[in-house]
Amino acid sequence: MTSATLLPLPGTPVGAPVSPTAPDPTSVALLLADARLPGGGHAHSASLEPALLGGLPASQVPAWMVGRATTVSLVEAGTAVVAAHALTTGARAPHDDPDAGAVALAAVGRAWAARTPSAALRDAARLLGRGYLRVARALWGGHPAVAAATALAARDGGIPRAVVLGAVAAASGLPPADVVRLTVYDDAQTAASALLKLEPSDPLVSARWVLDACAAAEPHVPRVATCTTPESIPASGAPQTEGWAETHALQTQRLFRA
Repeated sequence: MTSATLLPLPGTPVGAPVSPTAPDPTSVALLLADARLPGGGHAHSASLEPALLGGLPASQVPAWMVGRATTVSLVEAGTAVVAAHALTTGARAPHDDPDAGAVALAAVGRAWAARTPSAALRDAARLLGRGYLRVARALWGGHPAVAAATALAARDGGIPRAVVLGAVAAASGLPPADVVRLTVYDDAQTAASALLKLEPSDPLVSARWVLDACAAAEPHVPRVATCTTPESIPASGAPQTEGWAETHALQTQRLFRA
């Protein structure tokens, strides 16, 4: 991002000078990975609550986290990477035309939906997307990539978190490999945070599990980071998780949305 595209932070007085430099993408990744960011993630358990209610023993959570990091999380990561690519490369990159960017993002969203069979999980992802889009509009609202995501959300009534993350990556210059690692980490950390409410234990134990999940996904990072088309998004699913999510959506007593 050049100084010509920088915008003042929300609340900056009109006419105040804008900083001539943009934050390093690593700082952006740290911001997005911070659970204190008001993006709505606290209302979700990354499917851990449905798993535990469905019969997953608490002792199997570490293995479950590794399995998720190497399947579902990679679908989300690939979606974000391809969304960012669609918004920065090729004839359909938005530039000053949000509608063109929305068309490109819609194709990515359809590919994501085809890899997410559970309607409950798709709904949950769109609710998360709403919170992420609010963050994106507040921090990068003048960027064409965010404008494209906003246009698609208005047209379709919402878009999934992974697609919004791709728009943020395009707006902030977040490299594809960092997008993959961020997605995997956020998924694992969301589950670890939820576990402290569902099965209270030493938080440092679950912190170890987060690192183990990230390590398990690391060999897949180069491949997912090179995805450029909707067809190249990983299609590694978790049918048991899908079934648990559908059952969980019917329950009235639950701590998390999904």
